Amino acid sequence: MPAYTMVHRDACERNGDWSLVRRSLGLTAFGINLVEIPPGASIPEHDETLRDQEEVFFVVSGTPTIVVGGEELDAPAGTFVRVDVEPKRTVKNDGLETASVMIMSAPRSSGYEPMSWA
Repeated sequence: MPAYTMVHRDACERNGDWSLVRRSLGLTAFGINLVEIPPGASIPEHDETLRDQEEVFFVVSGTPTIVVGGEELDAPAGTFVRVDVEPKRTVKNDGLETASVMIMSAPRSSGYEPMSWA
């Protein structure tokens, strides 16, 4: 059995506009999914207090707005946004093209230790 898993985004298991990357790769240490947000749509507003998870949003394409605690952050392609556990957050797309956003998360208590050079 190989020591890696590889999947193209088009081959990921899907649930509506969501590509279930974590599930498709068989990840167990952190969450990662990709969502396609059509013009005029948004993801559900939520916080991560119950799961104690930090989240990172990476805008792959489009020009969505990431809303954190009511503050609207313009986030063009290439933007990273890290969000603490507590604030409510959502991603909305007021643009004219579909926005593609990768969302990664892990519990703050995961035991992660950065490499010394990073």
